[in-house]
Parts: sequence; structure tokens; C-alpha cells
Amino acid sequence: MKKAYNGRLVRFIRRKANAFISKRLEVRVLTGFAAIAIAILMFTEFLVKIAMGSRPSLGDGAALSDFITNNATQTLAIIIIDTLLMSCLIIFFAGFRQLIIRSKRELSWITDLAFGAGLVFVAVTLVGDAMDAGAALDTVGNYAADPSVLRALTEGHMLLFGSIGCILTALVTATFAYTTFASNAVSKWTGWVGYGVAVLNLLAVPTVFGGTSATSFFSAGGAAVTLLATFPFLAWVIVVGIVTIRKQT
Repeated sequence: MKKAYNGRLVRFIRRKANAFISKRLEVRVLTGFAAIAIAILMFTEFLVKIAMGSRPSLGDGAALSDFITNNATQTLAIIIIDTLLMSCLIIFFAGFRQLIIRSKRELSWITDLAFGAGLVFVAVTLVGDAMDAGAALDTVGNYAADPSVLRALTEGHMLLFGSIGCILTALVTATFAYTTFASNAVSKWTGWVGYGVAVLNLLAVPTVFGGTSATSFFSAGGAAVTLLATFPFLAWVIVVGIVTIRKQT
């Protein structure tokens, strides 16, 4: 009798658990909450970066070494936050792709293009993060940091986050925007937002020719990439995520 009761109890718990998972991990909900997590992580990362202050000129080796040394812990924290953000972004890309395919299966080829470009963007971003983390780690320990190494890693980081990332971001948002209009899986006005983000990212690509000054707006290390590319892209992700949740409810 006790064994039969335990068997019924296990089956009951299993049914309830499966029902809970099926409901809570519905594609729209998962996609939306991934976008919300991205928003929280992005805001946290932004606050840490603001607290770090402005980076000195790459030509001033002593000042650059001091800056990276003093902010090594914050930099490594940002890398962890950004890695979590990229993980959520993979979930968002996968969920958005599935929403499109559910609505219109013949669009799977272009959603594969968008998802693939998104994964490459994530990989490029993580490589850039590794370069930034490498610069921070070079200042940790009992040996003096090499300014030439710090400069090389910082420049590589800026290029990956700048023009290279902008081109990939434009491809991701443009293709997902196209599928938005073609499938009606989410509100069509988000497609216009996606096209706008793609254009802004392409406008930021020429920053690669603007040098590395942190005080110059239209340089590889300036504010143009952040304002024209990074923030608009993440805003698009958050907007699409909120729309998917609202459409679910």
C-alpha cells in the first residue's frame, strides 16, 4: 500500500512539475524575461563603468597602467556581468527565432541567418571581453604592467566592440526586422525600430578611422559607438522582449 501511494505521489509531482515548466518556459515568456535580464545587467554594467571614470590616452603609458591597475577589479566584474548578458542574449535570439518560425515556417532560412549572425556577435563580444580582462589581469600581481601590452589589448577590445560588432549587429537587427514584417509574430512597429538600429550601427562603422581617443566622439574609443550602436541595439532587444510578454498575456 505504501509503495503504491508513493508511486502515485511521484506521478502527481511529475505531472505538476511538467505543467509548471511547460507554462513558465513558454517561448514568449522566456524570450521576454531574457530581455528583462539583459536590461538589468546592462544597467548594472553601466553604473560600474561610470564609477570607473574616463580612460586616459593610450599614448600615456604610465597613466594607462595606473588607470587599468586601479580599476582591475571593476573591469573583471564587468566582464562577468557582460558574459551573463551575452548568455541571456543567446536565449533571446533563440526565442525570437522560434517565434518567427512558429508564425511562418518558410522564414526559417532567414531566421537561421539572424541567429547565426547573433551567435557570431556574441562570440566577438566575448573575445573583446577577454582582451579587456587580459589587460586587467596584466596589472594583478607583484610585477609591473607592460604599457605596450595594455595598449594592444585595449585597442583590440575597442575594434571588436566598435566597427566589427556594429556590422554584425546591423545584420542581426535588419534580418530580424524583416522577419517581423513578414511573419507578424510581434508588433510590426518593432520592425521599424530594428531597421533604425541597423542604420545607426552602420553609421558607427567609420569610427574605426577616427583614432582611439576617449575624448573624441567619433573615434574607436569614443562615445559614438555607445550612443549609436550599443544602447540602441540593447534598447531594441528590451522593447521586443516586453512586447513578447505583453502579447503572451
